[in-house]
Amino acid sequence: MASRPEPPRVERGQVLTIGVVGGVVGGLIGGGSGVLFVPALDRFTTLTRAQVHGTSTIANVPVCAAGAAVYGLVGGSLDLRAGGGMMLGGILGGVFGARLLARASERVLRSLLVAVLLLTAAKLYLDAAGLDPSQGAPVVPAHLLTDPWFVVPATVAAGLVIGAWAGAMGLGGGLLAVPTLVLLFGVDLHTAAGTALLVFVPNSLVGGLVHVRQGTASLRIGTLMGGAAAPGTVAGALLGLALDDVVLGVVFGTFALTMAVREIAHLRRTRVPDDR
Repeated sequence: MASRPEPPRVERGQVLTIGVVGGVVGGLIGGGSGVLFVPALDRFTTLTRAQVHGTSTIANVPVCAAGAAVYGLVGGSLDLRAGGGMMLGGILGGVFGARLLARASERVLRSLLVAVLLLTAAKLYLDAAGLDPSQGAPVVPAHLLTDPWFVVPATVAAGLVIGAWAGAMGLGGGLLAVPTLVLLFGVDLHTAAGTALLVFVPNSLVGGLVHVRQGTASLRIGTLMGGAAAPGTVAGALLGLALDDVVLGVVFGTFALTMAVREIAHLRRTRVPDDR
């Protein structure tokens, strides 16, 4: 796939600002920094859509690492029962997703992003309003959640699917991993955020390496943005730990809805050419 050169107009200050703000978002909602990185890179650079996703994946590495450290050391909010299997699946998915992106349509990528954002926002708003039909109970029966013969393959499978999506979309996986942990495994929102960040440290690393090798990422922009994102992630994670589940859910849902509206507006304004 032919790639366009990186634009000389990209300013260091812009990249640093995007990194810091994206880091705060990632730390707050459990790894969704790519939801800001992707549209910002799309707006301020002339990278192809594939390169935008790959660059975002590289920048997600320090976001996930710094955020997981804060949730684990400060809040103790990590669930290794579900997180271990998802991490393994996520590594495999990261390789698959990055390769899939090289053949993906830009319009399809945007449409998938919109669908995930709208579903996530709807679920979290229902939770905050007390209208959750499951009344907070996980979808999976409680007795299965204590059975390693179920938990291990289920979490690996979930990590594989989410990891492939995250590797392709460059979003860090938090927008799928957090709801999955809450709905399927009964994890509270704070623990889900910390666990999602931990899960996608190796996924983002593997996915980023694949993107660099296949030419669908800017290593320079990704590392600069990721370095700026790390301190922002620490601040965001501390803020997330200070909020209760209802408030955090509303914050997560509102951000997801805002990004979905932006993407829908973009799709309506222009017909997006394929990157293939």
